[in-house]
Amino acid sequence: MCGFIGVLRNNPAAPNDQQQNVFKKQNNTMLHRGPDDEGYYHDDDVSLGFRRLSIIDIDSGAQPLSYDDEKIWLVFNGEIYNYIELRNDLIEQGFSFTTESDTEVIAALFTKHREQAFQYLRGMFSVLVWDKQSKTLYGARDPFGIKPLFYRETDDTIMFASEKKSMTAMMESEEVDSEALQHYLSFQYVPEPLTMTEGIKKVEAGHYFVKKRDRPISFHRYWHATFAPVLMEKQNWLSRIQDAMYDSVKVHMRSDVPVGSFLSGGIDSTIIVAMAKEYNPNIKTFSVGFEREGYSEVDVAKETANKLGVENISYIISPQEFVEKLPKIMWHLDDPLADPACIPLYFVSREARKHVTVTLSGEGSDELFGGYNIYREPESLKMFQPLPAPAKNLLARVAETIPEGVRGKSFLQRGTTPLRERYIGNAKIFEDLEKEGLMKDWKQDLRYQQITQGLFDYVSDYPLVSQMQYVDINTWMRGDILLKADRMTMANSLELRVPFLDKEVFKVASGIPVDMKIANGTTKSLLREASRGIIPDHVLDRKKLGFPVPIRHWLKNELYGWAKQLIQESETDYLLYKSYVFDLLEDHCQGKGDYSRKIWTVLMFMLWHQIFVEQKFDTNELSQPDLAVASVI
Repeated sequence: MCGFIGVLRNNPAAPNDQQQNVFKKQNNTMLHRGPDDEGYYHDDDVSLGFRRLSIIDIDSGAQPLSYDDEKIWLVFNGEIYNYIELRNDLIEQGFSFTTESDTEVIAALFTKHREQAFQYLRGMFSVLVWDKQSKTLYGARDPFGIKPLFYRETDDTIMFASEKKSMTAMMESEEVDSEALQHYLSFQYVPEPLTMTEGIKKVEAGHYFVKKRDRPISFHRYWHATFAPVLMEKQNWLSRIQDAMYDSVKVHMRSDVPVGSFLSGGIDSTIIVAMAKEYNPNIKTFSVGFEREGYSEVDVAKETANKLGVENISYIISPQEFVEKLPKIMWHLDDPLADPACIPLYFVSREARKHVTVTLSGEGSDELFGGYNIYREPESLKMFQPLPAPAKNLLARVAETIPEGVRGKSFLQRGTTPLRERYIGNAKIFEDLEKEGLMKDWKQDLRYQQITQGLFDYVSDYPLVSQMQYVDINTWMRGDILLKADRMTMANSLELRVPFLDKEVFKVASGIPVDMKIANGTTKSLLREASRGIIPDHVLDRKKLGFPVPIRHWLKNELYGWAKQLIQESETDYLLYKSYVFDLLEDHCQGKGDYSRKIWTVLMFMLWHQIFVEQKFDTNELSQPDLAVASVI
């Protein structure tokens, strides 16, 4: 596990000492991603930099790695879980290896298959491969987007990095991408391939690229999350799910350092812990919560841990330290993210890093197995399907006359609006007309549906629930779920592994018919049944909470002064109408509505703007780790 940077120069010339020092500073902005080791490679065309967090045998994983008499140079961030099997196959075909690392396996696989090599990898990764003979730079990102990869093209170079700050650290100024801001206010994250910084983009998940010095960069998709229902007896499905998950958990636990697991009150993390315990009976688990009643799963997690017979270490977060750590958290995020759950994820990662170097978690289960409550919506709205268009139009006009907040208005609106026009993923913060009142540079023709329309077109013949899953996998999961998981764990030099997001698990989940996912009045019904007898009964039927954060209450009380001051001091007047935000805050405090998510979305952008654009914070201080991670062995 590591962070890396790479530069391809348009004008061939080996970098001088000063340029190499600048390159090293850029690489060291990601010290938290790899505090154990660093490495560099320079030639006339490229420079590669690397930072390493030791997981398996530090001596065999040195990077940048060369292969085939230095014809190939490679930097790689991630873990390949089938590298032993791939290595054995390559040895049988005559390939030789000088290390035991998965990095060298990628290099050999690339030598054999070129850019088709990436589809053979089972794991999480971003990678750069420099072919010195053909003077071509290749790169790729894993199928689900677990590991990040940014790029920035200028007249002189094209640069790639595991974190955006490696690029912005040496930029004179950081300009806000107005398109990204407008979409962020809808999605609560910046959808790929955009970033909030003009001129910097992301390589999209499941894609590889090819870049020659004298040609434009070209992107190619090598993996697609398609669904194909398979008719099979329920018992066969249950066995397949269990087998796939046990196998995934087993390979995700390959490590020479301690492996722990996050544990909430839900079934996803509990499944992971219950299965992991069979391979490591002494596995430690970690949980966080808040003092406010109804916003902590610590007690349930402890009960679960006791029944599973594993140790549980928990931490309670106060409103004061919640706010205190926000600038550090935002610095690590690179782009604004308005999901409050990233804050408790930071704290649980910090606690876990005191004990382990690798942790397992349950991300991806809801997207693959149909776990979000909103996936039940098509069933609740099916009465509208047979209605003729004139009837639907009439009901839609009736809905417009119903005052906001009155029961039935939202139901009529959703029932008379096609899914592709109303669904953009698990979170929708500001509607387009609301953004018109908030943004000074609001563009009427830049609608949030532009992000999702191509996705809906691709799966137009899928059942509605499968369409929602597909949209979430390609938007919400990458832009929110996996972004915060990677950044908050790496902020604490902790490697996160997500066994649900495994290609072999997806093969099983993608074949489950919708009526077996959403059944018995609940979500991910088949996964629940497959878990019975493996996890405690008290977990199976609990209401899903996730990482609940009491910002709705705090913005009225503990965080009100902080929020008001942030709005006042923010230098975002050229982008936003602050009066709109102040009115939202006051209306929320007076109980006129719950506007906490809208307010939080704006506040997180303003905080990001203070750090990266206004530069009001000392980034050297923000980059300092909360604990001495080198003490964990």
